[in-house]
Amino acid sequence: RHQAGAFIYSIMKLLLLSSLLASCSAFAPGFGIVKSSALNAATGTKQDFLEASPYWDQSTVPVNTAKNKSPFTGKVVSTKRIVGPKATGETCHIIIEHEGKLPYWEGQSYGVIPPGTREKDGKPHSVRLYSIASSRYGDDMTGNTASLCVRRATYWCEELKADDPAKKGICSNYLCDSGPGDEVKMTGPSGKVMLMPESDPKTDLIMVATGTGIAPYRGFIRRLFMEETPARSAYSGEAWLFLGVANSDALLYDDEWQAAKANPTSNGGKLRLDYALSREATNKKGGKMYIQDKVEEYADEVFTKLDSGAHIYFCGLKGMMPGIQDMLKEVCTGKGIDYDEWLGGLKKNKQWHVEVY
Repeated sequence: RHQAGAFIYSIMKLLLLSSLLASCSAFAPGFGIVKSSALNAATGTKQDFLEASPYWDQSTVPVNTAKNKSPFTGKVVSTKRIVGPKATGETCHIIIEHEGKLPYWEGQSYGVIPPGTREKDGKPHSVRLYSIASSRYGDDMTGNTASLCVRRATYWCEELKADDPAKKGICSNYLCDSGPGDEVKMTGPSGKVMLMPESDPKTDLIMVATGTGIAPYRGFIRRLFMEETPARSAYSGEAWLFLGVANSDALLYDDEWQAAKANPTSNGGKLRLDYALSREATNKKGGKMYIQDKVEEYADEVFTKLDSGAHIYFCGLKGMMPGIQDMLKEVCTGKGIDYDEWLGGLKKNKQWHVEVY
C-alpha cells in the first residue's frame, strides 16, 4: 500500500509539473527548450530512439522520403509569433505533425508546397525549402513533429505607403497564417551540407546566422545541450553561435540559448553566444554592427579554432556571404595567408558549410 501511494504521489507531481510548464510556455515564445530539460529531469527520459548505430554514422540519413509529385500531408500543431513589437517584420515558430513518417536529422530542410495555383499560368505553386528548426525528436520529443522558423515575406510599396498584398510571399504568409489542424503539403527531407560532425565529440562548432538562418542551429543546440541524446553525453567541444538581427526585439529563441548556455554537458561541452544587433550596436569603424563585424572581433580565435579542426556553418539570406567573405579575405591578408588556399583547405576537409537563400 505504501509503495502504491508513493507511486501515485510521484505521478501527481509529474502531472502538476507538466501542467505548470505548459502554462509557462503559453507566455514564453521559446520556452520549449527549458520545458524539455525540466521534463527530462523529472521523468528520466532519454532521447535515444531515433539514433543511428553508432549514433554518429551518417550513412542512413533520410533523404527525399516525400517527393514533389507525392508530397506528405502534415498538420499544423501550433503557430506562434516569436519576435517583439519593435522587430523588423514578423517571424513565426510553426510546429507540424508528421506522425513519424517524415523523419529527418538536424541540419536538413523540408519543402513546403503552398496551396493554390500561380496567377501567371495557372500551374501549381512550386516547392519552397525551409531549414528545420528542431532536433529529430521535435519540440515535444516524440519524434512525430518538426518545427519551422518562418519570416513573413512582405513588399513595401512607396506609392501606397503600405505593404502591397499582390507581392507578398505566397508560402511564408500561408505558413504564418496557418492554425492548428491546417494541412501542409511537405517534401523531403533534403540536404546533407549542414549535418553536424558527431564522430569526434571534441569538435568545435562555429554557427553563423542571420535572421531565420538560426533554424538549423536550434536543432544542433537542442541535441547537444537540452536533450538526453548520445551526442550530448559525448560532446566536449564548444558550440559558438553568432546571430545577426536588427534589434533586441528581433532576437530569436534567446531564452532557449540562455538556458542551453547554462546547461553544459557532463564532458565540458558548452554553448557560447554573440549577437550582432545592426540597429543597436556599432562596429569598430563606427558603422552598423553586421554579422561579419561581430565575427571579425574574434577573428584570431575563429582562425585558431578552424586550424584545429572546427567546423564553421553559415545560414541565412545569401546577401550575408559577400560581406563575410570580404572580411575573411581581409583577415587572411593581415595574417599573410592565401585566402583561396585557406578556404580550399576548409572545403576539402569538409569544415565549411553554407546554406543561404
